[in-house]
Amino acid sequence: MEIREATETDVDDIRSIARGSLNSTYTDFLDEETIEDAIEQWYGDELIDAIEADQTLFLLVEREGEPVAFSQSELVGERRRTGQILWLHVDPDHRGAGTGVRLLVRTREKLLDSGADRIQGFVLEDNEGGNGFYADHGFERASRREVEIGDETFTENVYVEGEIESGEEWGAVDELELDGETIYVSYSEAARGSKSPFYAAYETLDASERYGWFCGNCDSLENAMDTMGRIQCNTCGNRRKGTRWDASYL
Repeated sequence: MEIREATETDVDDIRSIARGSLNSTYTDFLDEETIEDAIEQWYGDELIDAIEADQTLFLLVEREGEPVAFSQSELVGERRRTGQILWLHVDPDHRGAGTGVRLLVRTREKLLDSGADRIQGFVLEDNEGGNGFYADHGFERASRREVEIGDETFTENVYVEGEIESGEEWGAVDELELDGETIYVSYSEAARGSKSPFYAAYETLDASERYGWFCGNCDSLENAMDTMGRIQCNTCGNRRKGTRWDASYL
């Protein structure tokens, strides 16, 4: 899996993913005409300008070179900057494989790196799956707002990251299947890599049994940290430099 910033050449893929996602998720409460209005409203002729704007962020997920998901977010505010995740769209054929949570994690990291002090997520109230997704990954519903789609008005829930006690970190845990085993990847325990962060992986949900490190660049789990804090991905070459001295040379 590769997650990168979208460019103007990705416009058609973004529209296609959005159309597939909306038609798969929203047909229970949005009719076909309203969905087409939404696509034209959000991903019409001004999409290229939105992608290239300084305050917006479009991240595109590719699996084996095929675009399968994207996030749309922006930075707002002057003194206290807020990173707003407006949409997370995943192609229906690629759901259930950890794509959504990986995209959420990377989008959050990018917004924080760009100067955001806090993160918000927005989901239409009638989208039960989307609301559950944010609730399952450390967000709490803080408020509601009204949004217009075509000629209709809908309620949208606003989520914020839950309160984090001193010494703790934001947590999102991804459950993965590996050779018949269930592995739990903790995105709150990240180590910066040359291509993408590494995340701690555990054999148990309570993080009592360490499995290794999950490579955020290629989804490989066959990685371990040596005594000097180095991590090397044998699949894609992503690496983390050592952070400690080798005692044998002291």
